[in-house]
Amino acid sequence: MSINIHQLKKKIIYRSNYRGTKEMDKLLGSFTKKYINNLNIEDLICLEKLLEIDDNNLYNFYNGLETDIKFEINNINNLFKNFKYKND
Repeated sequence: MSINIHQLKKKIIYRSNYRGTKEMDKLLGSFTKKYINNLNIEDLICLEKLLEIDDNNLYNFYNGLETDIKFEINNINNLFKNFKYKND
């Protein structure tokens, strides 16, 4: 089964911008916009998995707080954890 990278990117962009909370929409939308065109297929799949995590756990992970789940150690989670959000 081959993955359509263009469709996967569209899905990721949409999901990162329409999560349900304005704060996470902005944070994840900015993160995705910055990195999406530089990611390989493995990273895109990891980003898709990251976007499946609920906002509360993502917010806590990003801010170094305790989470209800264990986050994988991978390139995407590392990039997200160290992402410096700039409110445009």
